Formats: sequence, structure tokens, C-alpha cells
Amino acid sequence: MAEEHSEVELAFLSIGEAGRLLRRRQISPVDLVAASLARIERLDSRVNAFLTVRADSAMQQARAAERELRRGQAKGPLHGIPIALKDNFYTRGIRTTAGSTILGDFVPKEDSEVAARLAAAGAILLGKTNMHEFAYGITSENPHYGPVHNPWALDRISGGSSGGSAAAVATGMCFASLGTDTGGSIRVPASLCGIVGLKPTYGLVSVAGTIPLAPGFDHAGPIARGVTDTCIVLEAIAGKYPRGSPRPDHRALRKNRPGRIRIGWPQEYYFERLEGDVRRLVERAVQTMARALNARVAEVPLNHLAELADGATNVIVAEANYYHESRGYFPARAAEYGDDVRGHLEWGAKLRAVDYMRGLEQKRELEAEFDAVFERVDVIVAPATPIAAPRIGETAIRMAGERETTVRTELLRMTRPANISGHPAISIPCGFTPAELPVGLQLIGAKWSEAKLLAIALAYQETTEWRGRHPALN
Repeated sequence: MAEEHSEVELAFLSIGEAGRLLRRRQISPVDLVAASLARIERLDSRVNAFLTVRADSAMQQARAAERELRRGQAKGPLHGIPIALKDNFYTRGIRTTAGSTILGDFVPKEDSEVAARLAAAGAILLGKTNMHEFAYGITSENPHYGPVHNPWALDRISGGSSGGSAAAVATGMCFASLGTDTGGSIRVPASLCGIVGLKPTYGLVSVAGTIPLAPGFDHAGPIARGVTDTCIVLEAIAGKYPRGSPRPDHRALRKNRPGRIRIGWPQEYYFERLEGDVRRLVERAVQTMARALNARVAEVPLNHLAELADGATNVIVAEANYYHESRGYFPARAAEYGDDVRGHLEWGAKLRAVDYMRGLEQKRELEAEFDAVFERVDVIVAPATPIAAPRIGETAIRMAGERETTVRTELLRMTRPANISGHPAISIPCGFTPAELPVGLQLIGAKWSEAKLLAIALAYQETTEWRGRHPALN
């Protein structure tokens, strides 16, 4: 028999909790979708997380899922769960803009692979989320559709480019979402919005049917409110693992937790320039994790990371320019881009072939430097971002005792290396600044080690209270 639950109670259930209530028929998928749609209607005018909401379609899917579950035809833990997709994933018959006006009327005739996989798992699509134009930015300040506002402080950015996905999850407008990550665009908004975001090993999750930024670096992955929920979504969208690499299983994360964990502390790059509050919270989180896991923390060398990451970024720029020129968008329709994306493309058009080739070599060197570290440790710890969420419109920042730099540079600095190397990385909440802004801890693992990475992240999450905190939006 169905029970009465408030909208807030329903909206902030974990996927596992919601699934148990669905199986017991104490709630229905219709209840979950109704709660999500009510929150979108009431909150999204202030947050601006969604570009397209499919209320009627979502309710139809919910009623169909309700009938299937009553007949015992459960498809798995996502069956009947409301989700959202970043607006650069193809969705058949649903507008897919990539946050641009150039694709403002584009309606795909087929689903992206991840959209098809989530539908096959029984997830219910609520709509498509706002993002940085063409995913070519890290703030989700969109000149065409407006900025995504951080739900913890509406005058601040949510992070990008998957900012709408993160803000929707953080506010309980959906249970999980999918984002893309080319330089940090899952982990940065997850960090700034106080939730969990996973960039898997390069190639594990298909980006077929996704409007690209730089195909050699693009990753697709889950954004959710907790580690177990993140694992559940990953299970639905992941492709094949190499022989001998365990697939993540949300039911076995605690059981399969490694015994003696070796934590790598990369002093040279990741801890060189941080806001004081971020440093304090991340260092405390590492100490807590070490105690919880009975782990050994050791400094690890990543001596050449800064120069290698800067050089390899030229490959990303070249790939992005190739896509926009090959589609006839740039420079033919340059006036239709926002100023920042047009500026990136104009800069990329001047890139020399020698810089591109050198960037490929530096990418290989950076990957090898990470691989060497993972022969010594199980996981590398680092901040997800060196700063908390900046204000909307803020372009420059100066940390104590440091030279002025750009918000874009700082937000990408911690996350971009793992995109270049292809290693999996997750951001998980590790506390709040005195201004009540979330801070994220980043964990980076060896390739194909998502099962271990998620188990370690869950062990840390279970020592904290952060998953139970939600933005105070009414």
C-alpha cells in the first residue's frame, strides 16, 4: 500500500532507498516524477538548471513503469527513477542544443548510446539541462539561455560545463544526471554544488551520439548525490572492462573494499596554490580517510605535470576547432557564438601544427607519469577545485599572496590532468567554507579501477555528514 511522503522526503531519497520503496509498493514512479516536476516548477526559475522539461512524457513513462513494476518486470535499480541529461546528449525527438543557438532547433532522430542505455534500464527522462555553450567552458554562464545559478548561493556559478546537471541533482529536481567532462566538466560542478561526480576511464562510457568538444578527451559520466547512486548509474552506462578488471557493483562496494590502502599525496602540483579554506578542508578529509581505511599516506612525484598539462591542452584546442570547422559552424557563423567560445575558437585557429604534435607527445608523457605513480599507490588525493564557487560574472581571482589569474584557469587546474591521461577521477563533498560554499575532494585512480575508486570514496563518505545537507531553497 502506498504511503504518504512529502515532496522533500521523496526528492532527496537515494536511488537505493527509492528502489526499495518502489519494490514494496510504498511509493510509485508517479510519486517520484511528480515530486521532481514540482521542484522544477517551483525552483528552476531561480536556478536555471533546465533548458527543456518533458513533463507529459515523464508522467507517461512513470505510469508505464508503475505497471511494469506491479507485474514484477523490474529492469534494475534505475527502473522508475527520474533523471536528467546534459543537453549535448542526443535524445530522439527531443531538442538538443548543446547550449547554443546554432543548434537551437536541432532535434535528433536517434538517441545517444547513454540515453538508450538509461532508457533500457528503466530510468525516466525529465528533460535536458543547461550547460556552457558547446561544453567549451567551465562556468555554465550561458550567453543565450542565461547562467546556471549555484543552489547554495544564487549569485555564484554552479561550475561547468555540466552546471545544469549538477544544480538539478543538488536541488532534488532529479535523482541523478549525466554530464560530459573534457577538462573537468563533471567534477568541477559536482564540487561547487556539493554532490558527487565521476569521470570514468577514457572509453569506458560511450560518447557516441554526443555533441563533442574534443573527442580524444571527452568523457561521459554520472552526477548524483552519493557514491552508491553514482555507481548505480555507472553500471547502467558502462561498456566493457578489460579482462581481469572488476566491474563496479553497488551491492559490493563495502564488501570489496581493499584492505591496506596506499594514498598518494602529490605535493608538487595539486597543493601548490589553494584558497585557505579549500586547503584546510581537503587536508582534514585526507586525514579522516586515512584513519577510516587504515591507510598509509605517502608523497608521490608528479614533477612535470604543470608543463605537460599546458602543452597537451593544445591537442584539445585543435580537436575542438576541427569539429566546429568541419560542421561549417566556424568561422562561417562566428557571430552566433558567445564571446568566450568564439574567442577560444579564434585562438585555436592560430594553433601551429608543431604545437599540436608536441602536445600529443606531452599527453603520452603525462599519462606515463600517472601510470608510474599508480604502481606505488591505489589512489591519488587532491582538491577538485582550488577555490570555492566564484560569483557569476567574476573572471579574475587573486588568492592570498598570489598573482591575479583567471577563474577559468583556476577551475580547470585540478581536473584537466586526468582528462589528458584518461584516468578515472571522482569528486566527493568534503565540507563547507565559512560562507557555506561546498568544497570537493578529488580521488584519482588507475585506469579501469572504478570499483576500487568508488569503494574508497564510499568509505570516506560514510565518515561524513555532507550527503545529508541540501541547499536551503524553498
